Amino acid sequence: MHRSIRSIPAGRPRAGARAAGTLATAALLLPLLGAAPPQAAAPAPTARLQDAFTDAAAEYRVPRSVLLGVSYLQSRWDAHGGAPSVTGGYGPMHLTDARTALAGTVAHDHATGDARGDDSRAPLKASQPLPTDAQLPARLKTLVEAAELTGLPADRLRSDPAANVRGGAALLAAAQKRLGEPFSDAPSDWYGAVATFSGADDAATAATYANDVFAVIRDGEARTTDAGQTVTLAADPAATPRAAQLTAAGLRRTDTSGTECPRTVSCEWIPAPYEEFGEGDYGNHDLADRPKDQSIDYIVIHDTEATWEQTLKLVQDPTYLAWHYSLRSTDGHIVQSIKAKDVGWHAGNWYVNAKSIGLEHEGFLAQPDSWYTEAMYRSSARLVSYLGKKYGIPLDRQHILGHDTVPGPTTSTIPSMHTDPGPYWDWAHYFALMGRPFHAKGGAKSGVVTIRPDFARNKPAFTGCTEAGAACAPHGSSAVRVYTAPSEDAPLVKDIGLRPGGQESTTDVNDMASRVSTGQQYAVAERRGDWTAIWYLGQKAWFKNPKKQPTAVAAQGRVVTPKAGASEVPVYGRAYPEAAAYPAGMTPQAISPLPYKLLAGQRYVTGGRTTGEYFYSPTFDTTTHRVVKGTDVYYEIQFAHRVAYVRAADVQVVAERH
Repeated sequence: MHRSIRSIPAGRPRAGARAAGTLATAALLLPLLGAAPPQAAAPAPTARLQDAFTDAAAEYRVPRSVLLGVSYLQSRWDAHGGAPSVTGGYGPMHLTDARTALAGTVAHDHATGDARGDDSRAPLKASQPLPTDAQLPARLKTLVEAAELTGLPADRLRSDPAANVRGGAALLAAAQKRLGEPFSDAPSDWYGAVATFSGADDAATAATYANDVFAVIRDGEARTTDAGQTVTLAADPAATPRAAQLTAAGLRRTDTSGTECPRTVSCEWIPAPYEEFGEGDYGNHDLADRPKDQSIDYIVIHDTEATWEQTLKLVQDPTYLAWHYSLRSTDGHIVQSIKAKDVGWHAGNWYVNAKSIGLEHEGFLAQPDSWYTEAMYRSSARLVSYLGKKYGIPLDRQHILGHDTVPGPTTSTIPSMHTDPGPYWDWAHYFALMGRPFHAKGGAKSGVVTIRPDFARNKPAFTGCTEAGAACAPHGSSAVRVYTAPSEDAPLVKDIGLRPGGQESTTDVNDMASRVSTGQQYAVAERRGDWTAIWYLGQKAWFKNPKKQPTAVAAQGRVVTPKAGASEVPVYGRAYPEAAAYPAGMTPQAISPLPYKLLAGQRYVTGGRTTGEYFYSPTFDTTTHRVVKGTDVYYEIQFAHRVAYVRAADVQVVAERH
């Protein structure tokens, strides 16, 4: 079972037994709904959705560019086969009907544990009652309003993309009327209506959303949707925001004091409490003095496995875990809960926790169509770019880690490491938004490759998207499966750390044993026809890489290989300080290699060098907190789906350039 928010930072020092957690919650898994069948006399697929925008714009007197721009920010014009998003949004306009979406869900139990690395907390098992319509915020029931405005049945608005577009146009027109703005052909006159469409209840979030929509309108867009339809929005440089229109919307002003966010996002401060609730017992983060005493080298991308309201309750629970930032699906709104200088409990690896900032995104990884919205991607990309620049964190997959790429710090923790944000997070789009797209570098015979499948066309089969283990709906993915031989009939690569008994790997959505992901880089071991082998978990791992539809492109980089004369070198889940670095009275961490070996002749791409460090913080009293810095040098490597570490004394570094 995947776990996200309830991450267990194993290897953390502790002062005593932990109290049992008391907050009961359950993530709500959203159902997959089938799309309506096409009409027999429907127009050509490439024109049908484009025409729907034209027709709806004319009917409700909304500029077509405004309608297209809003829809792009909601869904990138995808319909998702009629399946709801994590917030109960449907169709290309992301019309929300959360109560209907949640009605068929299953309560999903989360395992939990002590954030310092033991199992003293009892598992939580609880169900979440279905909210009433009155309890749902307006942003989660826009489809209901669209049904009233258009007279169309709700089920048609959910399943028919053209009807969905019509519903979105009706909502924009209604907002324009309420604001007293003219039904003009000029997109700029619709700024207030666009901001209102976001569903945000604060002016900053609404303005950020509207500014993004107008950026799309100004720059133009063209894309082939998940249904294979080409949609185009011509650039309109004259479309400019008119922020004064927000005044009439009556939105509250967000208190941004205390936040560490770029000005281009909406961000508010809701603190995670640093409280002692028993003798020597506290949660959910540690006060620190980063980056003065310790560098911040990583940003970890999570999904919450909970609704927005649940997420905010959890991060404010002093007996629970905490992370630095939470991002809302509907509009990309950000809440900061821990200062960047402090250490959150979120990554499941204390070494990574001590050197990282954690971002939780509202969503569920095991529901392929519980989609992450464009608004959330953009907001997150801006935040990561800002943090990367502020703390000198490289914007690459070796430093912008998925929670699913954080290594287990010790052998015993490997099976319990986490799997979010999962195979349906669009890493290529995410990095493109940061201005760091994954381009080919080098020639066809390069010794390093960057994994880069076409997200929309790459649809590996997964199972385990329901508690019954059913197959997941086909969906674009960042994941590429790896085999023991150049054939899809060959067994999948095995992970002896994940399954010490040697059991076969599976296609379960949470099984990380035999997959690579977009943006990750690996050293080439062999090429054979349409297949490429890479070094992975101490063995050759093959993936299909046809020239006509490549899943990887040439790259350049530095790789590590065992020093001459060494048959194998150990692999670690963290970079340890040497014993001599610890002050008197502090017990050094036991150096514990993982059950893997880097063998002679094998090569692994390195994300850079670091020295061993250990953040010692066993008590609530911060006077005992200390960063132990060693001189022993390690290299971070892309060892499998997850990163790992090797000692510089054991390896040599080679530049791969072709």
